Amino acid sequence: MPCNGSPPLLLLLLFLSVFGASQACLKDPASAYRFTGAVCRLTYPAAVVLNEKTTKVIEAAFQHARYPDVRGEKSLLFIGKVIYGLENLEIHNLSIGRSEFELRPGEGIGMKISNVSAVFRGTIQYGYGGWLVNVTHSIDFEIESQIDLGINPKLYCGEGQVAADTSDCYLNFHKLHLQLQGDKEPNWLKKLVTNFITFTVKVAIKGQICKEINKVANILADFIQDTAEHFLTDGNISVDISVTASPAITANYIESYHKGLTKYNNTSAVISDSVFHPSQLTEQRMLYFWLSDQVFNPMLAAAHQDGRFQLNISGAELTELFKTSLSTAMPEFIRKCLLESGSPELRVWSSSVPHLNTSTIGTTVWVMASGQLHCGSPDTPTLFFETDVAMEVTASYADKKLILHGNPTETIVVQAELPLQNQPLLDQTQVEFIKEAVEKIGIPKVLSALEIELTRLLDKQGVNLFDISNPVVLPRDGFVVIEMDFGFPHHLLVEFLRKTLQ
Repeated sequence: MPCNGSPPLLLLLLFLSVFGASQACLKDPASAYRFTGAVCRLTYPAAVVLNEKTTKVIEAAFQHARYPDVRGEKSLLFIGKVIYGLENLEIHNLSIGRSEFELRPGEGIGMKISNVSAVFRGTIQYGYGGWLVNVTHSIDFEIESQIDLGINPKLYCGEGQVAADTSDCYLNFHKLHLQLQGDKEPNWLKKLVTNFITFTVKVAIKGQICKEINKVANILADFIQDTAEHFLTDGNISVDISVTASPAITANYIESYHKGLTKYNNTSAVISDSVFHPSQLTEQRMLYFWLSDQVFNPMLAAAHQDGRFQLNISGAELTELFKTSLSTAMPEFIRKCLLESGSPELRVWSSSVPHLNTSTIGTTVWVMASGQLHCGSPDTPTLFFETDVAMEVTASYADKKLILHGNPTETIVVQAELPLQNQPLLDQTQVEFIKEAVEKIGIPKVLSALEIELTRLLDKQGVNLFDISNPVVLPRDGFVVIEMDFGFPHHLLVEFLRKTLQ
């Protein structure tokens, strides 16, 4: 399944090397599925998009490459021993004509890059001598070249990460012409020597270009690895997305398997009974992410332990919230607190570790939430309450913002008291007001705050710089599937080139 474009090094690395290091990979993918918390499927149309964006990476890397000096000697008939040296060899004016690539099931990626034009410049030192003549020269030179390049990378699990073996690399030279500066018409003796040196340069260039391809791949992998680690880290919370097996390759997609283990304060989650199977993903969209509940629940636990589920609302904002129409009458102590105290403040937080469960109906979240209403006293609250809440939550992403929708399915007021009063327990009507306020005021406000904070976090990590089209979140039994189309994030290419060329 060939496709015209430019060399797809990003295809190899952007969604594969990005997924980090691991201690070991299982040989049998089916066995690895049990330990897999996250899966990425990159389909052929996505590979086409990535393939179209890599020309600048190749050109920049080649133009800034530094080739080693080449030295040697050779005995030629009629001339004697020729000693030569090539110094300061650099590549200029690189242009890539056309490339083709295909996904080779069970093997890797086949790439053929045609009509690569480049000029090599440097200094040549050579001497030759015998019974006829003895000459030494040092002169600048240019070599014009036109090359076809073939690479057949194999993807494997090496050094704990998805890696690309580019050793299957070959060059065909359609043109390799050496010109000595200031000597446009060399005599036959110089032609004989320069022809020999041209052949030597061809061998040197062939080996070095293949080395440079591998170098570019490693630089790009390191850059993407650093980017991925930053993206999946915030404060003390990070995610180990080490690969559990080598990637699977078909004619239509590349699929990689990852642990998805939340790490917090030197502890790590464990997944040993994942429900993943490749049949759970399709091939219609460009990019798929499969994420287990066993990825999300440790994230929620880490965020809870890190004190991230806290929200304080005060002043006019709090007063405005309680203007929401409720069917239950507002208790007098709340009315006085909002209208008569100088600085009312509501503090809410998660008092238990949230837990979620995903099914085809949606994702249900359970959490115990506590709250304190302060009416001028920062130490002792006027009202303290604790509730058990269950709600169905759906998520979407549009206009570069995360959107959360919550539908409470169960709200139980476990405890409610007035610490500053002689009769601290609330009556039934007051408890009903707390329950309704939690459902109609508290949950929407908390989800709104989460939307803003999570969108801020995504923006901080650069998600807003991606051109994401029609993302869909599909709940399934024990996992969610996120599917989308996308445009290549040009900022990543610019940033990579900037860092590479420093």
